[in-house]
Formats: sequence, C-alpha cells, structure tokens
Amino acid sequence: MVIIMLGAPASGKGSVAEILSREFHIPAISSGDIFRKYISNGSEIGKRANEYMTQGMLVPDDLTVQLITSRLKEDDVKEGLILDGFPRTVNQAKVLDDMLVKEKKKIDIVINLETPEEEILERITTRRICSNSDCKTIYNTVLHPPKVEGICDKCGSPIYQRDDDKLEKAKKRLEVYYKETAPVVDYYKNTGVLYSTVLSQSINRMKDEVAKDVIEYLKNK
Repeated sequence: MVIIMLGAPASGKGSVAEILSREFHIPAISSGDIFRKYISNGSEIGKRANEYMTQGMLVPDDLTVQLITSRLKEDDVKEGLILDGFPRTVNQAKVLDDMLVKEKKKIDIVINLETPEEEILERITTRRICSNSDCKTIYNTVLHPPKVEGICDKCGSPIYQRDDDKLEKAKKRLEVYYKETAPVVDYYKNTGVLYSTVLSQSINRMKDEVAKDVIEYLKNK
C-alpha cells in the first residue's frame, strides 16, 4: 500500500500518517525528517538542504529526489509506505510515479488535508518538538502541551521550537506551499486517487476522526 499525504505545513499530515502507519503496519516517511537527519549529521547534502529550509523555501527537486530515492530502497518499505512532505511539486509527483512503476507499486490514495490558513499559522507558531532524535514527539503549547513545560512527556528531553516555525518563516512557507505544492492536488485529482478532507479545530474534526474515515474508506475501496 502506498499513501501520499498532502496539505499545508502543520495541517496535520504527520499526525494522521502516524495513525495510518500503526493501522496498516507500514512506515510513515517524512521528507522533513530526512532533511533534518542529514543536516544534523553535518553532511554536504544536509548543508545544501538547510540553506533552503532556513529561508522557508522548498529544497530543489534534484536534491529532494536524491534523498527520497535512497530512502525508498530500504527494506522496511517493501510492503508499503506513507509519504509525508513528498512530492511537493508536480515534477516530483511525476518522478515518484516513475519510481513506483519500477518497484511495481502504485499509489492507493492521496490524502489532501484542508485547514484554514489562520489555524495553520497558529499551529505552526505554537508547535514544539522533542530534541531527542529517537523520540521527536510533537507538542502544541495550546492544544497539546507537555505535562511539564519545556520537557517531553515520553523521554524527558527538552522540547524546542524549530527556527522555521517562527511567524515570518511560517508565512513564507505557506506562500511557497500555495505557489509550488497546491498544483500537486490538481495533478492527483486528475489521476483519480485524490481524497480531500477537512481537518480543523473550528469544526471539531481532528486527526482521529480524519484517520478513522480514511481507514474505513480504504477497507471498503
């Protein structure tokens, strides 16, 4: 099974992907996590990716495809995977199609999460992440704060705010999303695999409800 998660930054892609990963026993792969891994290792690829990410810009297609291609060759994705944050451009979507054909795989569903812009900005700027690279639990200082301020509930490590989650860079990321990534929605709509749904606190429809509906949809497909 191959699942693609689409949606603006902080729309809930990672949270829904985590639930689906447990349900279908396939790994959820975040392109952002892959980039940050290379950045923390101080590799040349990581340095190049960091130059773009710190400005709220998309990492160029050639570099992104190089990293994702390498990840998709690992053993844990043989039975399927969930991609969060890739593809981010129509060109990347076409490259992914070619990659999957070679692996004799196909996309089962592309989940497009729709969330109001003002809610997205609030989520981004109030998001905090565990500093332990083996944990990386995500918190929200308003919706889902840790029990002890500044400390991860699961492992006790400090939590922090990513530099690109600060307001000005968050606005830049949204601007880039609407320009570069939103057209990917139309691309998958035309292929017949798009599943659009709202994830919003304003209508009390959050990750659990969305994931439940997706699971039911896939099981009855």
